[in-house]
Amino acid sequence: MSDNSSVTQITNDPYAAVRIPEFRNLVIGRFTFIFSLRMMSTLVGWWVLELTNDPFAIGLVGLSEFVPAFSFALYAGHVIDNSERRKMILKGVFFYLLFSLLLLLFSTKLTRDHFSDSTIAIGIYIVIFGTGITRAFTGPSFSSLLAMIVPRQFLQNATTWNQGSWLAASVSGHAVGGFLIWLVGISGTLVAISSLLTIAFFVLTRLKSKPPLQQPAETTTWESVKVGLRFVFRTKEILGSFTLDMFAVLFGGAVAMVPVYARDILKVGPLGFGWLNAAIDIGAIFSVILLTFRPMKKAQGKKLFLAVAGFGICIIIFALSKWFILSFAAMLIAGMLDGISVVVRGTVMQLKTPDSMRGRVGSVASMFINSSNELGQFESGFASRLMGVVPSVVFGGCMTLVVVLFTWFKAPSLRKFEY
Repeated sequence: MSDNSSVTQITNDPYAAVRIPEFRNLVIGRFTFIFSLRMMSTLVGWWVLELTNDPFAIGLVGLSEFVPAFSFALYAGHVIDNSERRKMILKGVFFYLLFSLLLLLFSTKLTRDHFSDSTIAIGIYIVIFGTGITRAFTGPSFSSLLAMIVPRQFLQNATTWNQGSWLAASVSGHAVGGFLIWLVGISGTLVAISSLLTIAFFVLTRLKSKPPLQQPAETTTWESVKVGLRFVFRTKEILGSFTLDMFAVLFGGAVAMVPVYARDILKVGPLGFGWLNAAIDIGAIFSVILLTFRPMKKAQGKKLFLAVAGFGICIIIFALSKWFILSFAAMLIAGMLDGISVVVRGTVMQLKTPDSMRGRVGSVASMFINSSNELGQFESGFASRLMGVVPSVVFGGCMTLVVVLFTWFKAPSLRKFEY
């Protein structure tokens, strides 16, 4: 039996990776961590809109996180590949806890009595700048740890479970964040966020130490960074999937404007905001669960293109909708299609990347994909100021379709890719 067929046979067991105890600890800790971060992002978007009454301010939140996350990404990859991964993750979670406590301080009556709303908003931007630096190191550390815990033959299964837990945390975090703002206000929600980050920290202490692998003769930081960049740009499947996802997220960032839609267009308040925020992730987790038990067998590259195109169409429908149910359904289906994209891209990266370069490749992925979320948030806020909220979201959906069409012809190897 060939290696490929052996891998396929083993990964047909949907619970293969979950039977590894350390993988379970990683998934539980990461779930709790991401759950709290999604609550934080939901709260900050709503909070800044309440403080400033300006959709563009939401875009500035994204820019505040994008600039440091993007600027530190390549250096972070070098540091991660030369560091003990468990310690890197614990440091990142601890710093997020400190930032959440600082936001809690900003939300107190004492702060509100002594500082104006605009000053508090500036303080929030500064904290988010700090979380951007921390995320540059934390996100790639999590992704690089996966292949050090799970045997290669289980990586596709582990990636699906890992992405599924991430999406489930996003669903729960966005929804619960909106509900808690409605129930207990901003300060109460920040107390919950800080508590969850504390729990995540202690769960992740149960991971085993992961010392760095021996590096080849890369004597300088810049040389190490260049090796990672060269690998990504020479591996066309990774580069193509990163590029497609980056521009789709950049232009299709309708989620950034959800607070405006919930409050001013659909008029559903914090409760409806929580559901709209969660809708895209509910759809994504549905896809990931389906793909866990019925993985795609062929034409994954082509399905990636179709999924991103469908995502763009759903963004246009959401932009034009005046009915909450239709808006929710558009976001739900967009999430289902995004789930397909997440699984394909994540599997390609895990299968194609050597262990010694996972930190650097993960950091490049962060630059391409994760940072595009924040830059897309800024683009949405900026475009809303130029065009108005609805036209800006329509424009984003249309640009997503243009990106898919362009990449379809420019990246034939990704279109034909299978694993």
